[in-house]
Amino acid sequence: MSVDTKQVAKIASLARIAMSDAECEKMVPELNNILDWVEQLGEVDVTGVEPMTAVIPNTLRLRDDVVNADPKTGGDRREDVLANAPVAEHGFFGVPKVIE
Repeated sequence: MSVDTKQVAKIASLARIAMSDAECEKMVPELNNILDWVEQLGEVDVTGVEPMTAVIPNTLRLRDDVVNADPKTGGDRREDVLANAPVAEHGFFGVPKVIE
């Protein structure tokens, strides 16, 4: 696959980048080199290689999801929290309607 000046101009337009004709001409071989490199990557045999998300193995350190972990900030404090609300409806914060 290769690109020409017309395609470079369209890509620049889609990216909202102002490019002169000379700049488009200069960009054609650069983009073609990039596309050739991507095609070379497609030729690599990757059978048996597991997909990776990171170079080093890492695991997330998660805490248990406990609702009442802290008595001051934990759960079961709905009435205390809603006491600060300007409008409370059915145990929830009342908000103005924004979509009609």
